[in-house]
Amino acid sequence: MSPLFFDFPRPSALGESLRGLLGAEQGKFILKTFPDGETYLRIENPVEGCHVIVNACLVPPNEVTLSLCFLSDALRAQGAKSVGLFAPYLPYMRQDKVFHPGEALTSRTFAQLISTYFHYLVTVDPHLHRYHSLDEIYSIPTSVVQAAPLLQEWIHATLPSPFLIGPDAESVQWVKEIAGASPFIVLQKERYADGHVKINWPETLSFEGKTPVLIDDIISSGGTMVQAVEHLKTLTPTPPVCLVIHPIFAEHSYQDLLKSGVECIVSCNSLPHPSNQLDLAPLVLPALTYFLEKFS
Repeated sequence: MSPLFFDFPRPSALGESLRGLLGAEQGKFILKTFPDGETYLRIENPVEGCHVIVNACLVPPNEVTLSLCFLSDALRAQGAKSVGLFAPYLPYMRQDKVFHPGEALTSRTFAQLISTYFHYLVTVDPHLHRYHSLDEIYSIPTSVVQAAPLLQEWIHATLPSPFLIGPDAESVQWVKEIAGASPFIVLQKERYADGHVKINWPETLSFEGKTPVLIDDIISSGGTMVQAVEHLKTLTPTPPVCLVIHPIFAEHSYQDLLKSGVECIVSCNSLPHPSNQLDLAPLVLPALTYFLEKFS
């Protein structure tokens, strides 16, 4: 029996690509909102005995998560053999510590919620900082897919002389991996109480004959990236290329970055966005296939 594949809450290019690679049946559902704001959801496929994968776009997370739990609960109630979650972008990872008294440790709460409703989780490059792995907060099996090989392939196929720039100390391992034999630097950030971020650059730096490549796992407000582009203008006439795994681009940040003087912005299709050029599906396929076999 072919697995059922739900694109939730709406179709996506990544979901379509994955469904084709898996040879999965398209999951169909009706999702609507009552006038009082409550959610109505109905699954249109027979699901008894099926293995189900839900590809969920969890941005913005608060608008999607409750209806996602409704979907999983309905699938399990109707006899699905397993219900796995593929969350290309995994939210609620920034609050990994109680910084001030009274704060909610939302990363753990969100993990407990997802662990209640799903049999396993697959995600792409979650923002792990103080947690060494997702197993510290998720009680279900998890698999983390690394996008580095995809970024590396694009860079070295497209740019003859790249010079990679990582945004902060947290990025050193994966920037180094993507760079391979190419030069790279990792910048240092200073965060202030008012939310302002200052980037510290090396005093001696030459980009002669090189194309600067700014790489980040997530671009949300885009402020750090714009600041980096502005500084690069003082170092080289060559416009930088920006690569990002998870293109959140809140409000007008995408337009601001385009206007700052970048050559182009390239992103993975973890979140649907006009900058999507890199398809994660071939990298994700082995992890999903593994869990389908594990729960068979």
